[in-house]
Amino acid sequence: MERNPRKISGDWAFAGTRVPAYALFGNQERGATVKEVLQWHPEIKERQEAAILKRVAELLRITVWA
Repeated sequence: MERNPRKISGDWAFAGTRVPAYALFGNQERGATVKEVLQWHPEIKERQEAAILKRVAELLRITVWA
């Protein structure tokens, strides 16, 4: 993940792309699978998507159990 004020208004994005992180979650919220999101955004690597999902899960675990 990276954040650059010159790209997509400084929103968090997948590194090396202009795809905002919220695109992953918005698409999944509407029922898309991980594979579909990767097909729609081929510039995102599967490892990048897995890493963000893992990080969010860790943050939720810390928030819930803290």
